[in-house]
Amino acid sequence: MLRTNDILDEKDKRLRQVSNEVIFPLTKEDKLAIKKMIKYLKNSQIEKLAIKYNLRPGMGLAACQIGINKRYFVVVHEQENNAFKEYIIINPKILSHSEELIYSSTGEGCLSVNKEVDGFVPRYARVTISGFNELGAKIEIRAREELAIVFQHEIDHLNGVLFIDKIDLHNPFKYQDTIRPI
Repeated sequence: MLRTNDILDEKDKRLRQVSNEVIFPLTKEDKLAIKKMIKYLKNSQIEKLAIKYNLRPGMGLAACQIGINKRYFVVVHEQENNAFKEYIIINPKILSHSEELIYSSTGEGCLSVNKEVDGFVPRYARVTISGFNELGAKIEIRAREELAIVFQHEIDHLNGVLFIDKIDLHNPFKYQDTIRPI
């Protein structure tokens, strides 16, 4: 089982590397890592299990965050109380995005950043991404608002970028009057 301390901390230089494209078929190690990532994310969003296993809550996790330098991530999005939709996206690319920018009104967080960080990260309100599922089939997903933010956050990880890099150090809340909060 994946634990919170298995997730790389922001100080780890591996998080700053650009992840390598995945070659299909997936290895046994990648398949196992994906299962562990999904289980962690799901359990972390169920309060009782998060407390029991001491898990920090999260919606998304990129392979590089657990030391695997490959271009894939997993998102577990709660639809309703303990009912989740899982996304496994391999070799993702943003095909298109809205002109409209948004930010999370509560700020972004990250399982690799173990502290509160004040500030807003501008993100596209809608994105269409392409990639492959775990079987190697081509997929295309349109996401909006919260899910769009998570996808952009995870793609940033695959490019060696953390959300804290996108916060203006001199004026961390500068977007609150110019772009839409969600």
